[in-house]
Amino acid sequence: MKLKKLLVANRGEIAVRVIRACREQGIATVAVFSEADREALHVLMADEAYPIGPPPATESYLKIDTLVDVARRAGADAVHPGYGFLAENARFAEACVAAGLTFVGPPPTAIRAMGDKTSARKIAREMKVPMVPGTLEALRSDDEARTTAAKIGYPVMLKAAMGGGGKGMRLVRAEKELANALRAARAEAGAAFGDTAVYLERAVVEPRHVEIQVLGDAHGAMVHLGERECSIQRRHQKLIEESPSPCVDTELRARMGEAACRVAKAAGYVNAGTVEFLVDADRNFYFLEMNTRLQVEHPVTEMVTGIDLVREQLRIAAGEPLGYTQRDVTWKGWAIECRVNAEDPFGGWLPSPGTITGLRAAGGPGVREDSGAYEGYTVPRFYDTLLAKLIVWGADRATAVERMLRALGEYKVVGVRTTIPALERIVGHPDFRAGRLSTALLERILPGLHAHEGRHANVALIAAVLAEYERARQSTATARDGSNQMDAGPSAWSRSTRPGGREA
Repeated sequence: MKLKKLLVANRGEIAVRVIRACREQGIATVAVFSEADREALHVLMADEAYPIGPPPATESYLKIDTLVDVARRAGADAVHPGYGFLAENARFAEACVAAGLTFVGPPPTAIRAMGDKTSARKIAREMKVPMVPGTLEALRSDDEARTTAAKIGYPVMLKAAMGGGGKGMRLVRAEKELANALRAARAEAGAAFGDTAVYLERAVVEPRHVEIQVLGDAHGAMVHLGERECSIQRRHQKLIEESPSPCVDTELRARMGEAACRVAKAAGYVNAGTVEFLVDADRNFYFLEMNTRLQVEHPVTEMVTGIDLVREQLRIAAGEPLGYTQRDVTWKGWAIECRVNAEDPFGGWLPSPGTITGLRAAGGPGVREDSGAYEGYTVPRFYDTLLAKLIVWGADRATAVERMLRALGEYKVVGVRTTIPALERIVGHPDFRAGRLSTALLERILPGLHAHEGRHANVALIAAVLAEYERARQSTATARDGSNQMDAGPSAWSRSTRPGGREA
């Protein structure tokens, strides 16, 4: 079976990434967009584009019936969910299948089995994969939580049974914190996933977050593509990822990879997925969860293996066999990814929506950018703040670190604040350079970041004054020669890429 036309049920850089992969394989693409995304890059790049509703995701990108209807009317035969939104929603996968569409992802049964974290823990236990001590069922009462926490010992972690991304997670250091933490975790889980169920497990002190990429086809073949280190996180949101991990050697990679494949096979998994683990100071690993989708950080795996994961997703969805075994998978060099978000790291990491008035991407040897932004693009306030992913490759980790610092220094965004200054500080920190990573690393780095907050505010003020002066000077010159730039019409870029979106 060959896929002919694919609807990308997402937005931003991941939609652009999927469109590019389709173009290389001769697959026509259909974009969808909310009113806030009418001139988003994925809309400009797709072969066709259809509006799907108002800016809030609940009224557009999360409307299953609307997405399936657009796919039908556009004549699409497949749907790629990207990540986030409906990517791990079994009902969406079922709706696609019921409409005769190929869902580029795992079967709904696998999404359900691994999407519920307590169900996933049961599968991992049955497969004899190491797990952090905790509950295998959602907590039924506060009393059960107190009894379990006392039995396994504090600190403990509360986690939402459904979903991920840090929503519904609370670290509890002592019994007196438990009741409030339970209320907060349940409320956040309910708001994020429509399910207030939470479970409890012992907290691993300053662990590393290491995940294994797996690929499985519909013919029973399953391989892993090695690990990604994802320990640099802020409030459980990843900022920097790399492959391989500084703490993983060949023997540990083989054991973790084999465990990940065992879990995926037990769930009947097909397509690309990620099994996540915590690794303690003694390099013991514990099953955390499985993400039944493509990960944001997939490019670092592509850079070191040479395997295009989106291309593989499309091949597998079309019924093709993997065509290679575990023995054929090799790793070369080191890759690091930094997430460039429209956030102000010197102002409480608040989102920074607005129009990008200037943009200069990084380039040069071993540098890749996956982006949904361009000069003149208005960053909406309704969605995730990710603008772009900056990825570098080097022959070894030291080379990759220096290349990333160089690339971050080149990357310039004007008009909105970004996380680039924070990323530069993290990557240049002695602990990061030495590979001394853990999920608590930012707690040691961020105080130093805030110490320079005033200096950056002053620089920003000076830059704003100079920019205003330059605008006033240009206005005077324009008035003098009788021209009016505001009447000059759209830029050459805008004229050449104006979307001709079809009405839904």
